[in-house]
Formats: sequence, structure tokens, C-alpha cells
Amino acid sequence: MSYVPPHLRNATSTTVATARTPSVTLDNNTNTTTTNNNNHLNHHHHHNNNNNISAKLAFPSNNNCSSSFHNASRRSAAAPPSPRILATPDTVFPQWQPSERVSRMTLQQIEEVRSRLNLDVAVATDSPPAPAPIESFTDMCLHPSIMKDIAFHEYTRPTSIQAQAMPIALSGRDLLGCAETGSGKTAAFTIPMIQHCLAQSPIRRNDGPLALVLAPTRELAQQIEKEVKAFSRSLESLKTAIVVGGTNIEKQRSELRAGVEIAVATPGRFIDHLQQGNTSLSRISFVVLDEADRMLDMGFEPQIREVMRNLPEKHQTLLFSATMPVEIEALAKEYLANPVQVKVGKVSSPTTNVSQTLVKISENEKIDRLLDLLVEEASQAEKCGHPFPLTIVFVERKTRCDEVAEALVAQGLSAVSLHGGRSQSEREAALHDFRNSSTNILVATDVASRGLDVTGVSHVINLDLPKTMEDYVHRIGRTGRAGSTGLATSFYTDRDMFLVANIRKAIADAESGNSLTFATGKVARRKEKEAAAAQKEANIALSKQLGLGASSINIEDKYKFMITAANVKREGAADSAWDD
Repeated sequence: MSYVPPHLRNATSTTVATARTPSVTLDNNTNTTTTNNNNHLNHHHHHNNNNNISAKLAFPSNNNCSSSFHNASRRSAAAPPSPRILATPDTVFPQWQPSERVSRMTLQQIEEVRSRLNLDVAVATDSPPAPAPIESFTDMCLHPSIMKDIAFHEYTRPTSIQAQAMPIALSGRDLLGCAETGSGKTAAFTIPMIQHCLAQSPIRRNDGPLALVLAPTRELAQQIEKEVKAFSRSLESLKTAIVVGGTNIEKQRSELRAGVEIAVATPGRFIDHLQQGNTSLSRISFVVLDEADRMLDMGFEPQIREVMRNLPEKHQTLLFSATMPVEIEALAKEYLANPVQVKVGKVSSPTTNVSQTLVKISENEKIDRLLDLLVEEASQAEKCGHPFPLTIVFVERKTRCDEVAEALVAQGLSAVSLHGGRSQSEREAALHDFRNSSTNILVATDVASRGLDVTGVSHVINLDLPKTMEDYVHRIGRTGRAGSTGLATSFYTDRDMFLVANIRKAIADAESGNSLTFATGKVARRKEKEAAAAQKEANIALSKQLGLGASSINIEDKYKFMITAANVKREGAADSAWDD
């Protein structure tokens, strides 16, 4: 069943769209119904008391946007707007062309560049070929003010994902992008998004944004907003709103109502504003779903679908995901029109430039061993006259996060904690101190493992290992970014043996040049957990059969005959030893 916004759930039957119809967000003061007979496109403009324009479009959910790029602007003749309401301006998809040098590239040259940049590009058999990768910003024929800002920030040449994703986005095509963390993907969608906004009719008060970026967390949304501002600093007229939970909703409301070109949002808060009539989807023609796998993991799929199915027909969608689970493939199939799929390098493999160390330890020794390790690092750095290397310590729970940070500070180390229990301003202050190196150690829960982009992190320490390989990969991906090398140290106990076996296999595979495969997405992770539970059961059964505690799992087959029945009395320990 399709997602119904909370304020419509108990409404009378006259205001609720039928189950087969894409649901729409209605302003509270209107009882307009949206129907979708015979797959015709219907426009519904409705007023609220603030004279707020909230034009929404409904269309069949199996729509195909590719043809709309050129001729859908003719579609509104059937339903002329009421004279009291300003018509929504037509969306412009400029006919972008790269430099002549790029246009002259042969297929062989294009393939050579892709191979050198470690790019894998695929399109459906009936789709036009993907635009060529472009290795210089000048050849991308960008707006002069964007070029000025690229120069100001001393960006000299595009990264692999930028070289290929930007021409695709600039040419108006949908994109399914798969790139490792630290690959520069934020700029890869930010620059084409700004260029797209510059081609549109100006924003008026109460207009919805022209472009929308949805991201899973406040921190990632803030990083994206920072990048948007970096590449639009010369454009005083281009306004951006950041729409996330945990911050002042009134300020966001007034910004959105005044009209902004770009909204960077977390899905839940954006839906809140839509329902309150503070913004609308009527002018959105450029959508980015960033870290889409993470958004689905966090349960945002209904909100994403609510936005996607109520967009104007004529729009472009870029979806970025670190992993490609079945859920993401399904989402892409439904909402992307003939996308170009771009993968950079080995997707979500533990980066080859991170040196990984596994240390077996008992639970109650962990904090002491961590202190020893960090105090030793501090004295080494001092001896060489270097600053203490930026270090992230990952822990399992919020309470432990603060406890570990306090223990480090008590040892004279500079540490700060980052977890979901802290207020937004505390989280921002912690990240700010860490980014500018006034604090060298960040103690964090998994809230920081995705999308956290801090340059120069040298060491990631897993004080507690995560539950899945996917989370492990994201954690260690905080170091060894953008071509530098990094170090990852993981403490593990008996209960982590299943994950440790997978990590060891991954390291061995990477060393022998094989690409890593591991479970991503909810379906696959459930299977991984079932396999781990089955292995645990088998180990308990084996230890009971041998009359030993769980420690016997490490005994090699050839020595098992040496175990005598004298150990039977230890049997009761088996279950507790494997308690999580």
C-alpha cells in the first residue's frame, strides 16, 4: 500500500486518494482530491490562507521520464491554471555540449580514459551511449561563476567520479552512481545541480525549490550544503536551505516560504514541511538521493517514495549509493529513467590503502589497551615533532562513547564524543574541533561512520566491532581517503568470531587481487545474521558434545581425541560464553 501522510490517515473518504493513485500531500485548508484516470496528467493548484502556492502533480508510478526532457513542456495546455494563481514556469533542460576537444574523442579514446580512471559505465541496450568522461573542468563548459569558484577553491582536475558523473548530469541524463567514500561524489552532483538551477526562471516567494538533495543524516546534509555554498559563492542570488531535524523549524519555514533554489534535506523533516505547506514539489526538476542505501537502512523508504511519486513529470534524478543491494536496484528501476550506471573502482571493498590489524582481547581489557595504544602514539608523534594523528575510536553504545572519551581526557589526551544522544549544536562543535585539529581523537558511534568527511584521519580504532561487514567497511573508510594511506585497528572478542573470519577473508582476497563481496542491504544482512546465528548454534552444540565450554571451538580436529570426559562438568558454561 502506498505511503499516506500522517495528516491524511484519519481524513474523510472525500479527501483521500484511492489506493491505486499516487498519494499526494494536501494543504490542511483544502479538500482537493487527486485522481489519475486513464493515466492522464492532472494539475491541482490549491490555496491556503497565506496565499501559498502549492501546485502538485500526480502521475502514474510507472512513468518514464526520458521523453519528457524535450517535449513535456507542452503538456500543460489541457488544464489552464486559475487566473488567481501564477502558472508554474516551464522547466528548462539546457542543451549542454562539452568542449570541441571532448566531442571529437573516439570510442577507443573514451574507453582508454575510463580504464585509466578505473570507471565502469553501463547503459541499457536501447539507451543512447553515455557521455564521454572529461578530465578537465574547462572542457565541461560550465557557467563562468562556477568556474571562478572552482578556481577559488583550487580544484585543479576532476576525480574519477566527477570526470564521468558530471557530463552525465550536465547532459540531463539520470544517473545511478556507485563510488567509494572520499571519492568526491558530492561535488560531482553539486556542480551540475547549480548549473541546472541557473538555467531556470527565477524563484518567486512561496515557490518550492528547483533542486532537492535528500541525505540520511544531519551531518551529511550539512557537508553537502557547505559544498553547494562553496561552488555558488559568486552567485549572490542562489539561495540554499538546509532542512534537517534537531534544528529550528521556524527558521527553516521562513527560508522555504521566501523561496530557495536548492533544498538539502533529511527525508523526515522535508515531508514535515511539505505537509505544513511551507514548500512544494511543483518546481523541483533536479533530485539527488545521496547515500541511498543508508537512507533505506534507516527506514526512510516511505518518505523517499512519497517525494519521488509526486514530483513534476519533467525531472532528472541522480541516485548515489556506496553499495548496490536489491532494495536500491528496485528503487532505481522504479524512479530512474534509462539511467547511466557508473561504478568507480571496487565498490565498497575495504580500501586497499588502509592497513588493517585485528587484536584479540577480553572485554574488560579493551579500555586499558586503547589507552596504552594512544599514549604510545602520542609519545611517538612528540618524539618526531609531528602533531598527534587524527584518530576515530568507534564504540557500540552512546553511554560507552562518553565513558571512553572521559577516560582519554583523564590520561591527558585531547578527545571528544559524537553520538545520537548529543544535541545538534554539541555534535557540530565536536566535529568542528576535530576537523580543525583542536581535538585529535573523536570517540563515536556508527552515526559518524557514514558520510563523515574529515580529511587527514590517520587511524580508525574499532574498540567494539560492528555487527556486519558492511558497517566495518564504512568505518574503516573514514581513513585512507582521497589517495592517502590509513591504519585500522580492531579489538575483538570471542563473540566477534564470525565477522573476524569475514574480515580475514576480505583482507586475503584484497591481497590476492580479488574483489570483495559481502552482504549489503536489509535482505542480505538478515541472511548474514542467520548464518552467524547458525554457526554459533553449531559451536555450542559441538562444545556440549565434547563436554567443554565454548572455548573448544578452536581445537583442531586432529587433537580432539585428547579431550576426556573429565570436562563434562563445565558444560553449563557453554551458553553463557556465547551470549551477546
